[in-house]
Amino acid sequence: MAPLASITLVRTISFSIYQKSKYQYSSWIEQATGSAPLTVVNTLGSTPTLSTVACFGAAGATAGAAVTAIACPFELTKLSAQISVLMAKTSTTTIDNRVRQSYEQLGTFKTAKNIIKHRGVLGLYSGFHLHLMRDTIGTAIYFMTYESSKQLLATSKGHSPTHPLAVVIAGGLCGIASWACIYPIDSAKSIYQRNCLTHSRHEPVKLPRIQFFNRRMYRGLGVSMGRSCIVNAIFFSSFEFIKKRINRLEDYV
Repeated sequence: MAPLASITLVRTISFSIYQKSKYQYSSWIEQATGSAPLTVVNTLGSTPTLSTVACFGAAGATAGAAVTAIACPFELTKLSAQISVLMAKTSTTTIDNRVRQSYEQLGTFKTAKNIIKHRGVLGLYSGFHLHLMRDTIGTAIYFMTYESSKQLLATSKGHSPTHPLAVVIAGGLCGIASWACIYPIDSAKSIYQRNCLTHSRHEPVKLPRIQFFNRRMYRGLGVSMGRSCIVNAIFFSSFEFIKKRINRLEDYV
């Protein structure tokens, strides 16, 4: 239940920040150019422009950067739970046996306490800089792809930007595009965090290189993209449906 609750919390905060940032950036761009990106997007027959893409990208980057402070500890404990058995069975002289074995078969909260025990409170933020890079870039691409592809798909069919088919396809595309672009960063982050978990506080941990042209950094990409495509298609369909119902309720008030 803890991972589900953490994902729900992070998603809720991320989307709340994105929604508010989107309107703020649109207002700033309108003041600078005389044209509001959100007005352009909601106009039937419109296509993405530099201002709309910049607005969604900036809002997404803001949301991704802001939520990293909350997401990093949750993701680190989740990673620890996923590889705990592997860590405990690993045999190498460079790893403190007591440290690696202490993570085996622990729940989320006990894992967090264990990380603090071995690496201090800041240990919960091991790999923060890589996490920040991944989520800032990834969330920017995520929302740019979703909003722009939704607009293009709706325009090609003469529908509104929130047409169900456009939302489903755009949701799937944004999940694929974001993972395809940030996967090497995510791989480097996971490697670094894994190494941090298997070393005590005062042991140096080498920072892995982010290699965009190394095939090994893309292991598991197909599975992640497929899962993200399905999850985001369902998620955005639900999100837009609920948002429409809430907006209708506000019209009656």
